[in-house]
Amino acid sequence: MPDLHSFIVMLGFASLVAAAGYVVLAVVAVLAWRLRRRSGAALSPPPVTVLKPLCGAEPGLYAHLRSFCEQDYPEFEIVFGVREADDPACAVVDRLIAEFPAVPMKLVVDAELHGSNRKVSNLINMLAHAHHEVLVMADSDAFVGSDYLGAVTAPLRDSAVGLVTCLYCGVPTPGIWSRLGAMYINEWYIPSVLLTWLFGYQGYVSGQTLCLRRATLQAIGGLQVLADQLAEDYRLGELVRGLNLRIVLSPYLLSGEHHEPDLSSMTRHELRWMRTIRVLRPRSFLGIFVTFSLPLALVGITFASSAAGVPFVAWSLFGLILIARMTLHFAHRIRGQRSMLSDFWLLPVRDLLICWIWCRSFSSSRVNWRGNEFDVDANGVMRRLT
Repeated sequence: MPDLHSFIVMLGFASLVAAAGYVVLAVVAVLAWRLRRRSGAALSPPPVTVLKPLCGAEPGLYAHLRSFCEQDYPEFEIVFGVREADDPACAVVDRLIAEFPAVPMKLVVDAELHGSNRKVSNLINMLAHAHHEVLVMADSDAFVGSDYLGAVTAPLRDSAVGLVTCLYCGVPTPGIWSRLGAMYINEWYIPSVLLTWLFGYQGYVSGQTLCLRRATLQAIGGLQVLADQLAEDYRLGELVRGLNLRIVLSPYLLSGEHHEPDLSSMTRHELRWMRTIRVLRPRSFLGIFVTFSLPLALVGITFASSAAGVPFVAWSLFGLILIARMTLHFAHRIRGQRSMLSDFWLLPVRDLLICWIWCRSFSSSRVNWRGNEFDVDANGVMRRLT
């Protein structure tokens, strides 16, 4: 059947072109973002309240929280929040309060739930104890430098800016599953985000850093409107843009500890993230397959090889994909603390696992979050399953 044979060859070339186009543009986006210059801190930076929701003594918690206490910033306070008085994170906070008496800090213990999203409920309980107009909400696994607050608050000098957010680099704890999980963030998720940024998209929001004015939060209806949202950061961004305010992706890159004790844990996290993307962007979710550059390249070269003698252009595209994919692997390691080659052998494993996770994400709208099962509707609203 010559027609079928021709179709397979054409499909192979199309796969190679799609994979090459995506991965090369992703490399351009990553390099362009890394060349950005940070804006200077405000001359009269406003007082800031940092809100840190906590749950358990995760690996590296003391070092992560301590980095927020060491800010080179004139006036800031930190409000920590837990749901239970016996949460192991309380001991870490008590240690920091004793270690940094000059930094105003408070631990809020409040189990009240305001919706399905427990992180947002925690933040709502903490917000009543915040004293300043500018708020920075940051996840517990974030590690920052002393210039962090100055960098993320600087864009708010522009009254047209409503929200500032940051990218983060996943730093794995020891273990193969943590390393694979960090590769998911650094080599697939972040390049995908930066590619949309390269083409002018300004809607990306990450819960790792949410910096905004209290007045902006009040104008959207407060944190209460996010209490049942799976992707509270994404919904917050939508509401801020609804006020005709801009979202700024700060050039500041923070570090986020990534801990996956086993394959099951890694799969649960990545399925939740992938299903979140499917809920929020159902129309474009199918197109994500073009981001799986190595598997798509293998399919492409296999189909193209069914021709009598693989054309030079097919091998050229395949080689270009390999080089660009390796560039994404090494780019975030430049001037980093980890060996450039430590995870190189995991690269094909990681790309195949992403394909597997993507395929599995179509099977259900359920997500697992901190041991609880939730069903998520088309609007991103979570409902706990009993």
